[in-house]
Amino acid sequence: MNTLAALDRERDQDLFETVTEEEIIYLWRSIKGRGLSEDEAWQAVVTGIALDMAFAKTKSCKQIEH
Repeated sequence: MNTLAALDRERDQDLFETVTEEEIIYLWRSIKGRGLSEDEAWQAVVTGIALDMAFAKTKSCKQIEH
């Protein structure tokens, strides 16, 4: 197995798994600050997370259940 490819997969997985509530709120506030309503900003955040999950490169990201 290619070591660089393995490290990339691990890094991608770690980034997704270490997202904190504070980072999500910061993103929501940032989007909201660009003129969207609170609900529209939240929908943008949720849609982004859903798309990340749907097109995740690693299998373990796809297996996360909420």
